[in-house]
Amino acid sequence: MFHQDTIVALATPSGSGAIAIIRLSGKDAIAIADSCFQSVKNNKLLKDQATHTIHLGHIVEDKRVYDEVLVSVFKNPNSYTGEDVVEVSCHGSAYIQQEIIQLFLRKGCRMANAGEFTLRAFLNGKLDLSQAEAVADLIASDNEASHKIAMQQMRGGFSSEIAKLREELLNFASLIELELDFAEEDVEFADRTQFKSLVDRIVFVLKRLIDSFAVGNVIKNGIPVAIVGEPNVGKSTLLNALLNEERAIVSDIAGTTRDTIEDELSIGGIGFRFIDTAGIRETEDVVESIGIKKTFEKIEQSQVTIYLFDSTKGITDLKSIQIELEKIKNRYPQKPLLIIANKIDLLDDSQLATLQQQIEGVQLLSAKTGFGVEQLTDSLLNLINTGALRNNETIVTNTRHYDALLKAFEEVQKVKYGLDSGLSGDLLAIDIRQTLYHFGEITGEITNDDLLGNIFANFCIGK
Repeated sequence: MFHQDTIVALATPSGSGAIAIIRLSGKDAIAIADSCFQSVKNNKLLKDQATHTIHLGHIVEDKRVYDEVLVSVFKNPNSYTGEDVVEVSCHGSAYIQQEIIQLFLRKGCRMANAGEFTLRAFLNGKLDLSQAEAVADLIASDNEASHKIAMQQMRGGFSSEIAKLREELLNFASLIELELDFAEEDVEFADRTQFKSLVDRIVFVLKRLIDSFAVGNVIKNGIPVAIVGEPNVGKSTLLNALLNEERAIVSDIAGTTRDTIEDELSIGGIGFRFIDTAGIRETEDVVESIGIKKTFEKIEQSQVTIYLFDSTKGITDLKSIQIELEKIKNRYPQKPLLIIANKIDLLDDSQLATLQQQIEGVQLLSAKTGFGVEQLTDSLLNLINTGALRNNETIVTNTRHYDALLKAFEEVQKVKYGLDSGLSGDLLAIDIRQTLYHFGEITGEITNDDLLGNIFANFCIGK
């Protein structure tokens, strides 16, 4: 799968801009760049320059000048990929970008595959596999929390924790294997008391990492929040108030929202995806009925449900509100539910007090004036356990890592049971090897071409 040729790709987003960067990596990267580069002074060659230096000149072919550029030189092994790397900073015309890339292709480069620069960094030992995956997460991060987690993992926070446990377990595994060679002498090289202590620590760490995935997954992908309620209670107005823009159509006509409308917002560094749904009511309108069906599908998919009702109806028809609330609670008993009384600007203080007495946990809000919106966002944040994030603990966000951790946890539990029941060393060794295997899957000690292909295919070209 790994090629030793020289690759090229645009490292900045496609399209026109002020500046574009074209990246080359491979054993001939500097030589190919030299064949097209003409320095402004002294006709210097890039191959004679020190690593991590920048040079002003022109990209030329015969007598044709393509552009005035800055060329950055990074010599192996001190580069991102561990190979010779050249980055050409040219003007951001889409035409110039493509002309220079085509020139490098004619000179012997190959177009890079998705994520191939980072793949080479992994294969050359510049990053382990979990760090390489964190590069993609960092590029995709769109809020403070996901950015912080990706940075922590790219710096090796997660992989170093796993690698340390794997190394300690490997040392004991070696002693267990050694015992098998001296089975007839009936000796023990591995201190069983210390080994039990290590296994208990591994169980504790794995359980903490596995439990962190529930938080990490929603932080990485955004927390879906369904805004539901009867028609014309102000769901679309609330969505607009949260986003601070006119995202959803608002009118006095019940049933205006006939399909779900989604948008994202970062609150306290956490990404939330708000879903404005069609109003729930009995209707003979075919299109509106489809929208209501989708509403229940979105509640099913959401992490949090906001039930919004018209506070004026809460005073005049409290029973119907309570019935609707019971339906949602009974249908989704495990799902966090925030109960919001909207349009409180139309009620007096005594009516508001009555409403709060009748409906437990209700929050007061006026989506029209913005009153109560900040309290709502605070309530949403309180539902998310961000303690691990504040304490700089490792949080697992990658599904592949989560799956490997579950398998490692299952195997180490077998090791623990074997130790407690006095299992023979040869049987213990089998379970230990399996635990080490799943640890190795995370950091990349254990890998294959299909796994690498699946991981790096999700990267952007040029990274």
